[in-house]
Amino acid sequence: MKQLAVFASGSGTNFEAIAQACADGRLNARVALLVCDVPGAKVLERGARFGIETFCFRPKSYASKADFEREIAGRMDELGIDLVCLAGYMRLIGPVLLERYGGRIINIHPSLLPAFKGAHAVEDAVAYGVKVYGITIHWVDATLDGGRIIAQEAFPYEGSDPDEVHRIGQKIEHRLYIETIQKLIQ
Repeated sequence: MKQLAVFASGSGTNFEAIAQACADGRLNARVALLVCDVPGAKVLERGARFGIETFCFRPKSYASKADFEREIAGRMDELGIDLVCLAGYMRLIGPVLLERYGGRIINIHPSLLPAFKGAHAVEDAVAYGVKVYGITIHWVDATLDGGRIIAQEAFPYEGSDPDEVHRIGQKIEHRLYIETIQKLIQ
């Protein structure tokens, strides 16, 4: 069984979708570690409900990004992590993790990359007036929302409410991420 690490910074709905898919056998893997950089984030409650080992840290408590990434990498090494899934982790992955886990880190993003990179992708797309939105899963490299695309799914939307776009997109995210992870670990 493949060992997953999921990195999250917020509410953790994608984390929960992955953990639930592992628990009910739709995903032939185990979430061995939840990494969270925001103490008090809702994802921590979700992780506790699943009994998943958690590493929660305050980045400012470390002298450098390399220092906290070394600690994360050490924990992942101990657990034999096969695949790292970013699920709303709002930090760029740095050289330490890319050197140790490069080619084994994926991310989910709420736009059809390469369009609308960054933390406000949906809001930027709505402001631009696009009529087709989407979800992208991609390999992580040193660039913001860069890396080779693994999977994408588009959906039409004619309105102007970013919250509605997020709600529609989340339903796709939860399914598409599980399907993609399963294909990658087979």
